Amino acid sequence: MFGLFKKKSPVEKLQEKYKKLMEEAYKLQSINRTDSDTKYKEADDLLKKITELQANS
Repeated sequence: MFGLFKKKSPVEKLQEKYKKLMEEAYKLQSINRTDSDTKYKEADDLLKKITELQANS
């Protein structure tokens, strides 16, 4: 309850976005492979950005 108003760090926001992209890519995998691959690429780029931010802090 006390964490209700806690602001998320930029890394936490990016991690949530990464998780959402991976879920979308997984769902698209059986429907449209090219769209799934682009989502995986976006997620990979985001993961690189996350690791870069974590290394700098």
